[in-house]
Amino acid sequence: MSTFRMNRRQLLKNLAIGTGAVALAACAPAAAPAGNTGSAASSSGSAAPAAEPVTITLWSSYSGKNGEAEAALVQKFNESQSDVVVDYQFQGNYEETAQKVTAALQARTAPDVSLLSDVWWFKFYLNQALVPLDDLLAAANVDVNDYQDSLINEGVRQGKHYWIPFARSTPLFYYNKEKWAEVGLPDRGPETWDEFMEWAPELVRMEGDEMKVSAFAHPDGASYIAWLFQGVTWQFGGKYSDPDFTMHMTDENTIRAGQFYYDTVHTWKWAVPSKDLATDFINGLTAAAMMSTGSMGGIKANAQFEFGTAFLPKKDYFGCCTGGAGLAILSTTPPEKRDAAMAYIAFASSPEQTVFWAQNTGYMPVRKSALESAEMQAYFEEFPQFKTAVEQLPLTRPQDAARVWVPNGDQIIGKGLERITVQSEDVATVFGELQDTLTREAEPIVTQLRAIEG
Repeated sequence: MSTFRMNRRQLLKNLAIGTGAVALAACAPAAAPAGNTGSAASSSGSAAPAAEPVTITLWSSYSGKNGEAEAALVQKFNESQSDVVVDYQFQGNYEETAQKVTAALQARTAPDVSLLSDVWWFKFYLNQALVPLDDLLAAANVDVNDYQDSLINEGVRQGKHYWIPFARSTPLFYYNKEKWAEVGLPDRGPETWDEFMEWAPELVRMEGDEMKVSAFAHPDGASYIAWLFQGVTWQFGGKYSDPDFTMHMTDENTIRAGQFYYDTVHTWKWAVPSKDLATDFINGLTAAAMMSTGSMGGIKANAQFEFGTAFLPKKDYFGCCTGGAGLAILSTTPPEKRDAAMAYIAFASSPEQTVFWAQNTGYMPVRKSALESAEMQAYFEEFPQFKTAVEQLPLTRPQDAARVWVPNGDQIIGKGLERITVQSEDVATVFGELQDTLTREAEPIVTQLRAIEG
């Protein structure tokens, strides 16, 4: 059943206003001859021409199984009503999509709605390229309080919503149950990194000097190692930065976390860098890894072994961040199309459709009521690996400003971590350079933010 519950009268009213007098004249029936009353028209059974549906453009970033699920979601929306048509266009990964949106805004060819990742939406907010959504949410009868608090609040600035949760995730600890059983490990993830350090040597498989199976693997910068390492810094008592952009890359505990990553590869030699973490896990080349909940759909579909998921291991503390992407309306969207744009956002993030999206991709349901639904409870029974993300969500916290608000902060930190895991460079030296780079890159952001928010 459709979940499109927008106030249709309001939508049609706004569409009619936006079309302007010329369009209204074109759509109006011919004037009736003198003496020909309205009752005659009624008796003929004719009706006013139906309003043409408004088409909105959606740019997004998912390929493979997740892309198929998103295309199906758009199709469900288009078939659920006749007022709005979504033109769905794949633009590449998160970074490619954001870069294309940037160029399109300058050329005034931007989409009406775009998927924006956790590290990109703030840039568009800062450049005042996003529409505040509160009035549109209210007109569409969207219950904002039903979204997961930690997810909806990340898109709020100065009390206004700019970024609505859609494909949200957390890192999880994935493990290959067959490899666990081969060495007699309990069927669970490690509770602490210290415990995993005891298990890891047993999981490694060598042929001569070549490691055929690693106990653990790290992604590269392009695959968001900075996102996965974010929680590890917190687990060691460190952090990338404060919300006011004071950097902490050279703090003792942040360096200690970096040294841990270094040692897993170069000292203890039970972890390896990976160019494609999910594929290596699916192919049995690594026994475990931290990966996004959004990787679960592909792993479930392709892994030829049973796998488990667990909370991230602790060190001195527990640490886990949120991630993923949300939907926003670009400021170049004409006012008369914004209700239509919100209609799709409301549909895609509705309780019913977030269940569909979650079960087909592995991303978390973004609505509280969705978690309590019979469909989701049955899914948890059938596929308990998925429930781990939901249970871990209350323990997560928003990411540090250095990664998500500093332009290219994710890649700056990610490239630095690659220098440690791949090139075996000294952690303190690398993090010292990151501290300087991030501080320099943050300076214009601080100025710009002060100008916007005071």
